[in-house]
Amino acid sequence: MTDYQNETEQVPERAVIAAMLAQGVDEEAALEEIRELLRTAGVVAGGVIVQRRVDPHPTTFLGSGKVDELKRLVEYEDPDIVVIDDVLSPRQQRALEDKLERRVLDRTAVILDIFALHAHTAEGKTQVELAQLEYNLQRMRGLWTHLERLGAGGGNAGPGIGTRGPGESQLETDRRLARRRISILRGRLKDLRRTRATQRASRQDSIIPKVALAGYTNAGKSTLLNALTGAEVSMANRLFETLDPTTRAFERGGRRYLVTDTVGFIERLPHQLVDAFASTLEETVLADLIVMVADGSQEEERLHAHLEAVRDVLAQVGAGELPTVLALNKIDRLDETQLEHLQRRHPDAVLLSARDQVNLDGLMDRIATEFSSRWEHVELLVPYANAGILSELYDAGAPVVRSDEEDGIHASAHLPKRLVPKVAQFRTDEPSDTAEVTA
Repeated sequence: MTDYQNETEQVPERAVIAAMLAQGVDEEAALEEIRELLRTAGVVAGGVIVQRRVDPHPTTFLGSGKVDELKRLVEYEDPDIVVIDDVLSPRQQRALEDKLERRVLDRTAVILDIFALHAHTAEGKTQVELAQLEYNLQRMRGLWTHLERLGAGGGNAGPGIGTRGPGESQLETDRRLARRRISILRGRLKDLRRTRATQRASRQDSIIPKVALAGYTNAGKSTLLNALTGAEVSMANRLFETLDPTTRAFERGGRRYLVTDTVGFIERLPHQLVDAFASTLEETVLADLIVMVADGSQEEERLHAHLEAVRDVLAQVGAGELPTVLALNKIDRLDETQLEHLQRRHPDAVLLSARDQVNLDGLMDRIATEFSSRWEHVELLVPYANAGILSELYDAGAPVVRSDEEDGIHASAHLPKRLVPKVAQFRTDEPSDTAEVTA
């Protein structure tokens, strides 16, 4: 490599990590996620300081002794940033930056940076910018110490002549501009959401079953979407690779299913980020069924923690009561004995490998079975004068087999039970109390 290449090659940022853990919590496991977040953001993680305590210090997050220890580590390693694996108040962030003389980022700031890297659609980019502005608004501080408040006259006389009026500090100017930009972005998001709502309404009117893939980030949801539907969604091995919801379709047993890939979840996802990325999470609320995707190759303790993180976020967005199928992915990494143990621990789960396309049929059959109780098979004889009712069924996406005969249109269809009353007068079969499996 030439000297010129050495000079122009971008050097990644380096960070030291500070965290607060309760007594008995395994440090290596607890810090695994923040290290992965930093790797995804292109940051090299260095030394670590951990304090064992329950409540953070109100001013400096860490206790004074740990802050001194962290300062010595910073002086030794000379990192670009200090990352706190928690959410800091503006006061705590400023105090740490003053003491450490380094830029300090908390967990939320790191996640927002990754979101900024991975947002591709107009809505995703707007959501990222809005979340960043709202996060930074309370953290703005006077970086222009040479700019004093205009009109700050001496003594008790107040502002002098010529200084009254709209004078303001640089900090106030920045805050005003940030608030104006936030207002603009919120308006833009409203317009984008109206467009998405129109698209979503057309899907809601359809009787095509809707499935949402939800799961811990990097569990393989995008790979699974691609394997099921033949889509080409990005599936790099990075956290939050998918921010913008992507909907594709697959067919099973003559029926079409819509599948949506959603943003990945993590443990301790800051609540403001759940709010900021409501549109992608709304896709789970509006689904008929959630396929919860998890990495089945990891240790049971981590698997349990990841599943709980997903369930917590689903509950926050109002999707906690929806029917759910557990899909344990990445079984290509397990041997036969491990597979048997995994199936025993999770007897209701579908075990699969999206990458190697192992047992995709099993998942599709399970999805079809979950929907089967919501459908009813009907045999119809529709007079030609009422043929429009079949057009309604076609438009709604119902699979209909028809035969035009002298006495009318003979049709066979699987319909969602809410549509059965519309065709009840044309039925030639007896209504059944038992649903058929359509797969």
